[in-house]
Amino acid sequence: MTSDLEQLFGFLRFPSISTDSRHSADVRACARWLVRTAEDFGFEASLHDTPGHPVVLARNVHREGRLNVLIYGHYDVQPVDPLDLWESAPFEPEIRDGRIWARGCADNKGQMLAHLIGAGKTLRESGDLPVNLTFLFEGEEEIGSPNLAPFLRDHREELACDVIAVSDTGMVAPGVPTMDYGLRGIACCEVILRGPERDLHSGLFGGAVANPATAVGRLIASLHDADGRIQVEGFYDDVRELEAWEREMWAKVPGVSDGDFLKVTGSPSLFGEKGFSPAEQTWARPTAEVNGVGGGYQGEGSKTVIPAEAMVKLSFRLVPDQDPKDIMAKVKGHLEAHCPAGVTVEVVPGHDGKPYLTDPNSRFGKAAQEALRNAFSAEPVMIRGGGSIPIVQDFREILGADTLLLGLALSDAQIHSPNENFPVENFEAGIRLNRALLEALSKTRDV
Repeated sequence: MTSDLEQLFGFLRFPSISTDSRHSADVRACARWLVRTAEDFGFEASLHDTPGHPVVLARNVHREGRLNVLIYGHYDVQPVDPLDLWESAPFEPEIRDGRIWARGCADNKGQMLAHLIGAGKTLRESGDLPVNLTFLFEGEEEIGSPNLAPFLRDHREELACDVIAVSDTGMVAPGVPTMDYGLRGIACCEVILRGPERDLHSGLFGGAVANPATAVGRLIASLHDADGRIQVEGFYDDVRELEAWEREMWAKVPGVSDGDFLKVTGSPSLFGEKGFSPAEQTWARPTAEVNGVGGGYQGEGSKTVIPAEAMVKLSFRLVPDQDPKDIMAKVKGHLEAHCPAGVTVEVVPGHDGKPYLTDPNSRFGKAAQEALRNAFSAEPVMIRGGGSIPIVQDFREILGADTLLLGLALSDAQIHSPNENFPVENFEAGIRLNRALLEALSKTRDV
């Protein structure tokens, strides 16, 4: 195993699960590891406490007249449940079939560490970098980055930059370098339906009182019509339509055909908004999704009760120019208006983030395309990402800089699921990408 992979494996062994307070010490230990690793490469590194998990900053010596570049990544990871579906221990990384298998290998430890290693190698070999570089690594991305925007405001001067680079997205197919020039936004909520003041015997009271578990099913069904179009009033009012050049460009992108989507998802058939391809549906159309449903008895066998309450967790992926606060207000109105009789409804808003869109052919965008071309020896494709990285829009609004999204994960990386994986060759390409990117960006000072 190469020293680069050994370093990554050490990083992956930290169970830095930000959403679980039982792992707070692990998250902090992981942050300290990053500080030590950055210092070993020759960067000045520091750990900054927040009301939640720490932020790590690392930087080279900054010199007048050079481009200021910020590279962002997150060292926190998703929970591993259900554990019994993992083919190997999630925090004991393995290499099988040319891929690394571990929680966080693709999201985001493998991608972000590739940048740190790439810059570190350049610094060791040349004694300097062609740009003024700052790394910002956070430990709360998987819980919506609640403390990062305030951190950016408090450190605005220290973090001032011309452009930002993030590798926390994906590639459309193996060997096809991919740049995302947009991301969907997000708005989340939990909906609680309450009926009787306690669980009731379904024989003694069934038919005489409303069942919250039944009611939650009816409420969920009210969100879409039979073709999958969202029925929340005004939901599509501000949706920016796809440009003709985007549809033409995306039609030529490999790895996103109907068959590709079926193969990656394992679904028996595709389903979604009519008039749009799967790529268009996931990159540029809004959605309403059920992320979890609960209520009533969940144990083995039967327990004949009418549950006192039931719940559903919802998320809405948003596109330019939708606003998450506006969408959540409309969703709340819809849920209250469609709440079945005999139960009450409470809507508890969760985390949110605005959509992001930038010009892929700006001077920085062209430099990123050149770097991707050099790192992968292939022509890059340009897409919008279906996922959400809320902090990217905060970067624009607080730091005044756009973000280059240069993904390295594949569509079958099983991010957020058991058996997360990341190709070794993509990790190595990420190291090359960083070195090519910093060089290409440095030349934009003369444009």
